Amino acid sequence: MSERLPCGCPSTYPDWRDDVDLGGQLVHDLGIPMFMHMPIGYENYLLKQKNNIERLELHETWPGFNLTRTGAFRGQMICPLQEEHSPAYNIRILPSPFHLRVRLFHGDVADMRQDIRAMQSELLDEALLPKELYLSYLTCPECEGERGGKRLMILRHWVKSKKLEKKLQRRQEKAS
Repeated sequence: MSERLPCGCPSTYPDWRDDVDLGGQLVHDLGIPMFMHMPIGYENYLLKQKNNIERLELHETWPGFNLTRTGAFRGQMICPLQEEHSPAYNIRILPSPFHLRVRLFHGDVADMRQDIRAMQSELLDEALLPKELYLSYLTCPECEGERGGKRLMILRHWVKSKKLEKKLQRRQEKAS
């Protein structure tokens, strides 16, 4: 198993493309403070999550890889674990199904708005209801130069929607 880079970034990460289902995956869940969707002390919480996982004697599936969901004042960091069960605090199993649409983004956080909108439009066109947006930072300012630039993984949780299916059907019938 590969380890984290010295800067804390994942040395490897999942090769996810398009849709993945993380339903039934054991994860370490850590709440983080935010101010208007900007994490406060993000690096400290990455270290706290790493230390909590080590203290519980659990193992990360991809060391250093986690999913970050932002919010106005509270956010969440989810780290996939190798184990199947653990009674520990802050450990949970993701509901099944837990579908994610995944895109690898090369560039700055400020420039990803168009990719997120395109992903959301794709989901709506397929009658899938977009839910939470997760980001995974694959490089940091320390290692981005030697690892091919800024990289983020954009992950959008989605669920099937009967209302959207009916709406899409009506729209297609009108077009015919």
